[in-house]
Formats: sequence, structure tokens, C-alpha cells
Amino acid sequence: MTTESASFPSVASAQRSNPFRDRMIGEFDLALRILAGVVEAERRYPGEDCEETVVEPDARRRVAALMRVNHAGEIVAQALYHGQALTARDVEVRAALRQAAREETDHLAWCAHRIAELGDRVSLMNPLWYAGSFAIGAIAGLAGDRTSLGFVAETERQVVEHLESHLEQLPDADRRTRAVIEQMRRDEAHHGSVAKAAGGMDLPGFVQRLMRLTARVMTVTAAKI
Repeated sequence: MTTESASFPSVASAQRSNPFRDRMIGEFDLALRILAGVVEAERRYPGEDCEETVVEPDARRRVAALMRVNHAGEIVAQALYHGQALTARDVEVRAALRQAAREETDHLAWCAHRIAELGDRVSLMNPLWYAGSFAIGAIAGLAGDRTSLGFVAETERQVVEHLESHLEQLPDADRRTRAVIEQMRRDEAHHGSVAKAAGGMDLPGFVQRLMRLTARVMTVTAAKI
């Protein structure tokens, strides 16, 4: 009886690195750490030298709701940037998106820190915001690098407007929260201008309106849940 050797793949070939698979595993691990709050700011907390003036329970709840929305926005930003980086065609664009995400990590940590100071919690919907935004970012990346950069520029422009509206809603004496939001606003404006200068295209009006509507839904929900 003749036996033939089976043509099964060797262990080495089966374990051969798959770049896309490896990146997806890395993205999953990163998502878990972000959603678990295992992030640290590289820069100093902007409100560190400001006295705490938000002491009334109602005021603390209102400010915490604003910062919960901002924290959810930073969860979205992380997911968008990493989703776009995953599908970006140009290596330099991919690196720039990942760098922007690392800089946004400061915002995530600052918002969480301020919410904890106020004795409140982050949004329970954060896993949903992350998953949906990661998918949107990946689709934007597939549309091409100019579209992806344009998406960053438009996102940051709308975020700046959103942060400015929050500054108007803060109690006048709340310099601690104000310092955090003002630094975030400066950083977001910088990211948007860099994306635009790198070749980001202007998005169609209907896309901009859809982005505003989506942001509105997230804002209203995150403030309460």
C-alpha cells in the first residue's frame, strides 16, 4: 500500500505574519484600552493651577454633562483617526493620522480627569461611539487620502465650534474647566489646519450637514447617558 505525504502547511507558514490581521489585532487592543480609560496624558493638565469653584450640586452636574460630551467626542476622534489610518493609502498620511490620535489622547485623559473631579462618570455609550466612528473613519480612508484629510479638517472645524459653544455655557468662575476646553480648542484648530494644508479637500455640503446631524445625536445622548 502506497502512502502519500499530506500537503498540509507547516507551522511556520501558518504563523506567518499577516500585516492587515496584525494591525486589526493592534486596533482591537487599542480600542479596549481607550474604552477602559487606560490612557495617560503626555502634557500637563491645563486646569491644574486653577481653583475649584464648581461646588453646587446642580452646577457640578451641568459642567460634568458638558465634559462627558467632550469625552465622548474624544472617543469618536480616536476611532475616526485610527479607522482612517487603517485604510490610508499613503504611508505619510497614515503616520500623520496616528500622530494626531496620540496628541488627542491628552484630551481624552483631561476630560476623564475633570469628570472624575466633578464626581461623575463618562458616557455609557462610548463603545457604540467608538465602533461606529471607526467604521466611518475606515470608509473615509478608502475614499482616498485627500477625502480622508478633508474629513479630518471638517471634523475639527465642527469640533472647534462645538467647544466654543461649551465655553459660553460654563459658569464664569469655572476657570478650571475653561482652561481644559481652551487648550483642546487650540489643538483641534491646529489639527484641522494641518490636514487642510496637507491636501484635504472640501467635503460636499450634504456630507457636512450629515456630520453635524450625527454630532448632534451624539451630543444630546452623551450628555444624558
